[in-house]
Amino acid sequence: MKAKTLLLPAFVFLFVLAGFTFTGSQPDDARSEQTLQTPSGDPSSWSVDPVHSKIGFKVKHLGISNVRGEFKDYDVSISLDGTDLSTLKTTATIKTGSIFTDNQRRDGHLRSPDFFSADDFPNMTFTSKSVRNVNGSEFEIVGDLTIRDVTKEVVLEAEFLGAATMGDSERAGFEATTTINRLDYGLAWNKMTEAGGFVVGHDVQIILELEVIKDAS
Repeated sequence: MKAKTLLLPAFVFLFVLAGFTFTGSQPDDARSEQTLQTPSGDPSSWSVDPVHSKIGFKVKHLGISNVRGEFKDYDVSISLDGTDLSTLKTTATIKTGSIFTDNQRRDGHLRSPDFFSADDFPNMTFTSKSVRNVNGSEFEIVGDLTIRDVTKEVVLEAEFLGAATMGDSERAGFEATTTINRLDYGLAWNKMTEAGGFVVGHDVQIILELEVIKDAS
């Protein structure tokens, strides 16, 4: 969940709209529609518009409802060589202490050693490894997510929402989701209900809603 990592899908979608191509592993039908591109040696970079973006999550409470939250502080670095999406590289860092669920007591508990231990592990990170075309505007972003110094590979299921120009800025939007088991990353606090379930669910859905802007060259 430190979000800026997760900007990666947005770029994928923007590049597709603009005629960018994949040169890596793809379905056979997609391969026939896309051509190999030669890197230009001139990488371009993109930035998140924080006013129109959100790195959020939701998790079950008592097995009957969802608690929703977000991370307010995140940074993302993205580069792409020419129009070849296989050269896309993205890293993101999310400040665990910036977690916000609109409940001060709960947010304090989430920052504590029971969950993120934000004082000891102030950052969680995402580093992209590959981009896979699925179907049309749908893509998968494969990368390593690190929380509390535990690294696991995750796959973001993403959808390109479109592109637009506002003033002199080129923009694109996307949504992406992935689900992780919080216990895999040491967020291991558990408390049982009288019915035998967990107060906080193990599966956490990460939800990315990002608008990105092409940096001036």
